[in-house]
Amino acid sequence: GGRGAATELTPRELEICAALGPELARRGLVFVGIDVIAGYLTEINVTSPTGIVAIDRFNGTDTAALIWDAIEARAAKAA
Repeated sequence: GGRGAATELTPRELEICAALGPELARRGLVFVGIDVIAGYLTEINVTSPTGIVAIDRFNGTDTAALIWDAIEARAAKAA
């Protein structure tokens, strides 16, 4: 019964992303979801991150297309 709401990341959440992001990118991950509860990283979702529909609704974006663009760009570099 929950629903998404647009919000800004907290300084702690930004800190977690800055620490985690480079390693996830090094491993070739393009789109990853994380769960943060009370300022602590509790889960990293690499196989089925959720939230794309809510992200697009809040931002007027096409996140799926952005993900495919990133995947295609990486494939082109590797070729």
